[in-house]
Amino acid sequence: MSAQGLTRPVRGAPCWVSLLARDLKTAQDFYGEVLGWTFRRAGLGDEFSVALSDGRPVAGIGALAQSFQVAVAWTVYFAVEDADATAARIRERSATVAVGPLKVGPGRAALAADQQGATFGFWEGRTMAWSVGQGNAPASLELRTRDAFAATIFYAEVFDWASEEPGGCEVAYEHDEVIVRADGHTVAALRGGGVEAAPDPRVRPRWHVHFPVHDIEAVTAAALAAGGTVTPITPNQSGKGSQAVVRDPDGGLFTITTP
Repeated sequence: MSAQGLTRPVRGAPCWVSLLARDLKTAQDFYGEVLGWTFRRAGLGDEFSVALSDGRPVAGIGALAQSFQVAVAWTVYFAVEDADATAARIRERSATVAVGPLKVGPGRAALAADQQGATFGFWEGRTMAWSVGQGNAPASLELRTRDAFAATIFYAEVFDWASEEPGGCEVAYEHDEVIVRADGHTVAALRGGGVEAAPDPRVRPRWHVHFPVHDIEAVTAAALAAGGTVTPITPNQSGKGSQAVVRDPDGGLFTITTP
């Protein structure tokens, strides 16, 4: 990733998603076959690539799972102004900074886990023009967690959500979920029980990435043929389309959803 053509993301908003894979070529083969992505080098080294849909950046793939000793997983990155200060706020709240902050291309990145165990990343620096729910970026991002209220407090304190300073994210509670908005459109949702409900011990906290597809039956068939596993197709959260959860051959989970 070069410094040319980069923009300053909204503070605290999701600014990128990346797959922490074991092998770059294997991951590219699967996602190219299933989602029709093409790839180009990211300028961050031989183990990184940018996935393109219709020629536009949609996600990243980095063969870093083994070197970082983490599970293969899709990771959501949030934009921050100071990675060191963000890492300190995370640790102050008894959460974990597992990797970094490290110098990566034109910025600095780190991997962390919240108090309930959900993994996420944060990025200091400029990014490509990319925003959830717009263009070829993921259709939505959601945190499924045991206690959405506690998680919202954690992320709001770490990423300055709902602060009085301009240029950040807004938070609203709607229909038993917490909605995060940047520049007026939804960029993330945090879901658990209702705010007054007891935490659900059955939920394994995780950030889920939803990629838009037009023909969900064809995509699920392609995923199975390429060695992945797929859950049954069900109505999506809005009730106006369909979704299915896909696990790639190395265990990376993501959701496909129709518009």
